[in-house]
Amino acid sequence: MKQIQADVVILGGGSAGMGAFRSARKSTDNVYIVEDYKFGTTCARVGCMPSKLLIAAAEAAHHPKHTAQFGVHVEGDIRVDGKAVMDRVRSERDRFVGFVVEDVNEWPEDKRILGKARFTDANTIVVTNNEGEETQITAKRVVIATGSRPIVLPQWQALGERLIINDDVFSWETLPKSVAVFGSGVIGLELGQALARLGVDVHVFGLGNLIGGVSDPKVADKTLEIFHQELTMHLDAKTTVALNEAGNVVVSYEQGDDKGEFEAEYLLASIGRKPNTDNIGLENVAGLELDARGVPVANRLTMQTNVPHIFIAGDASNQLPLLHEASDQGVIAGTNAGAFPVISEGLRRSAIGVVFSDPQIMSIGLKYAQVTAQYAEEDFVVGEVSFHNQGRSRVMGVNRGMMRVYAEQGTGLFLGAEMVGPAAEHIAHLLAWAHQQQMTVPAMLDMPFYHPVIEEGVRTALRDVNAKLVLVTQEEAVEA
Repeated sequence: MKQIQADVVILGGGSAGMGAFRSARKSTDNVYIVEDYKFGTTCARVGCMPSKLLIAAAEAAHHPKHTAQFGVHVEGDIRVDGKAVMDRVRSERDRFVGFVVEDVNEWPEDKRILGKARFTDANTIVVTNNEGEETQITAKRVVIATGSRPIVLPQWQALGERLIINDDVFSWETLPKSVAVFGSGVIGLELGQALARLGVDVHVFGLGNLIGGVSDPKVADKTLEIFHQELTMHLDAKTTVALNEAGNVVVSYEQGDDKGEFEAEYLLASIGRKPNTDNIGLENVAGLELDARGVPVANRLTMQTNVPHIFIAGDASNQLPLLHEASDQGVIAGTNAGAFPVISEGLRRSAIGVVFSDPQIMSIGLKYAQVTAQYAEEDFVVGEVSFHNQGRSRVMGVNRGMMRVYAEQGTGLFLGAEMVGPAAEHIAHLLAWAHQQQMTVPAMLDMPFYHPVIEEGVRTALRDVNAKLVLVTQEEAVEA
C-alpha cells in the first residue's frame, strides 16, 4: 500500500473541494485532493448549467405560442427537434465542464488522487482506485467535501433503466415521449416544466402540495394556481409504480377524488438529495458529532467540526446545496485547514435562492417559515405586491405572481422575502444585497427606482410593509 503524509487532504473534487484545495495551498504545499468519480462540479456536469440549457430551449419553444396578446401571430406549428435540443445541451455542458477540468489540470498531478476515500481513524484515509489499488494518507487536517446524490426510494429500484435521476437527463440523445416527475421542488419543477414545453408528456407528483421550496402560504397558493394552469400536477397523491408489459412505467395515483394511471417512459426521481457522508467511514472517527442525517455538525462561520482538525464544506455539510454556498464554504474550510490551529471566521452571505421556472421563484434572507419560527406574531410585519396589474409586467405580458416581504417590528429591519413572478432572479439580488447590508425598510425606500420597470413592484411591497411598521428609536428601545 502506498503511503502519503499530508498536511491537508480534501475529500471531493467539486465546487467546495476545489475551493478548499486552492485555499489550503495558500498556507502549505502539502495538500492532496481525492475524487472518486471525475474532477468537476455537480453544477457544470449535471446541475445548474445543463438544466438552464434545457430551460432555454423550452423557452424558445414556448414563447412563439404566446404572442397573440401583442397582436403578433406566428403561423404554423412549432417543431421541436429533440436530438438537436439534446445535442446543444450536451455540447454546451461539455464546454462548461471543460473550463473546470482545465483549472484542475493545472494543479500538480501528484496531488490529485482518483479513488474512493474512507476514514480508518480520525487522521487516516484509505483511498481505493478502480483497479483495487490502495493509498493510505495520514493527514494532519481533513476537509470533507464529498457532495451529495439524489434520493431514490427503495420501491423504485425495480424500475431498472426506466428509473432516472437528473444526471441521466443530460445524457439523453433525444427527448422521450413521456416522463413521470417525482418531486415538485427546484429540480422537479424546473425539469418538469422544461420537458413539458418541449413536447414531452409530463405529470408531476408530490406530497403536501409543496412547490418550488416556497414556505410562505400566500405565495405558495399563488405558485400552485399559476403552475396548475400549465402542468399536470398531483402534489398530494398516494402513488404506486410498476413496469407494464411494454416496459414502461405505470404510476397509479390517488388524490381525493382524483384517481388514475399515467404511463411514462421514465420515472425521474427528484425528491431531494442526500449528503455523501454515509459511505466514508465516519463511524471510525472517534467522538465526531453527527446530525440526524448522519452529517458532521459544523460551525457555519469556520466549517470546523467538534473534532478540531476535521472540516466540512459544500453539499456534504447539509446546509444550503447551492454552488455559491459550496464555494464559500470550501474557501472557509480550506483556509482554516491550511492555517490550523489558527481558525478564522469566513464571510457567510445572505441566503439567496432562485428557481428558474416560468414564472421564476425566489427567496432571500429569512423565509416566512423561518421568520415565524424566530419571531412572535407581534414582532414582525409582512408587506406584499401582486404583479397582476404591475405596470411594466403587464406591458410585457408577464403579469403573474406576487411577492411578500418581511420586516422586524420596531426597528424596521428587512428580514427577507419570497416571490413567484417576473424577473425574480434579478429582484432576488437587489433584496439580498439590501439584506446583507442590514438595511431597514425606510432606508430601502430611499433607494432609486426607475420608471417603468418591474422592480417598481419591490417598492410597492416595501411601502406596504412600511405602513405597518411602528418604529422605535434606540433610546426608546433602551428605556423599554
